[in-house]
Amino acid sequence: MREIVFDTETTGLNAKDGDRIIELGAVEIVNLLPTGREFHRLIYPERAVSDDTVRITGITDEMLKGKPLFSDPSVYQEFIDFIEDSPLVAHNAEFDRGFLNEEMRRIGMPEFPKERCVDTLAIAKAKFPGASATLDALCKRFDISLAKRDVHTAVVDSQLLASVYLELRGGRAHSFEFEDAVQKKEAVAYKRTPRAQRSKKLSPLITVEENTAHREFVATLGDEPVWQRILEE
Repeated sequence: MREIVFDTETTGLNAKDGDRIIELGAVEIVNLLPTGREFHRLIYPERAVSDDTVRITGITDEMLKGKPLFSDPSVYQEFIDFIEDSPLVAHNAEFDRGFLNEEMRRIGMPEFPKERCVDTLAIAKAKFPGASATLDALCKRFDISLAKRDVHTAVVDSQLLASVYLELRGGRAHSFEFEDAVQKKEAVAYKRTPRAQRSKKLSPLITVEENTAHREFVATLGDEPVWQRILEE
C-alpha cells in the first residue's frame, strides 16, 4: 500500500488569521517502509516569519527570499503529482491539512478531505493513553535517533514520522514474525530425512489388457522410441 507522510512548517499557528506555509516536505512509503522518494520545497509566504518559527525551525525571512510562492506550479502542482491519490499521513493532521487547504483555496484548487488523512497523533494517544505523544517523545519511545533533528524541518520530520508510523502500525513486528516463520520453515526443510528407495518394486496396478493396449499404442510412435526402452527395463 502506498502512503505519503508529510509535514508543513508555517509562519505561525493560525491559518485562518493569515499564517502561511513556508516549508513542505513529504516522503513516500510503501507497505509502511520508505522508498527513498521525497518531496521538499521552501516557499515564500508573502509575510514575515514569527520569532517562534525562526527559533523552532531555523528558517528566516532571508532564507525565503526568492523562493517560489505556493501558487507556483513547481510547488502545488508538483506536490499534487507526487502524492497522487495516496492517503496522507501527518502528526496532528488537522493542523497541516488546515494550512494546505487554505493555500489550495487561494489558488482555486480542491481541498484535501479529512477522510484522506491519517493522524499519527490520534493513533499514538489511543495506543498510549496518558503518555506524551509528541514526535520527539514517540521517537524516544521507539528508540528512533533524533540526531539529525537539531531544528524542526518538514522533510526531516516527515522522515522521522515515517519511522514512528511503522512502529505505531506494528510494521517492524510483522516483519520479524514473517522472517521467523520463513526461518522455521527452512529449518524444518533442512531437518527432513529423505526416504530410502524400495528394495523391491511394487506390482503394477494396471490389468494385462491395459498393458497390452499401451504397448500397441507405443509401437505406433516410431522405431525404438524412448517409451519402448522404458517398458523393456
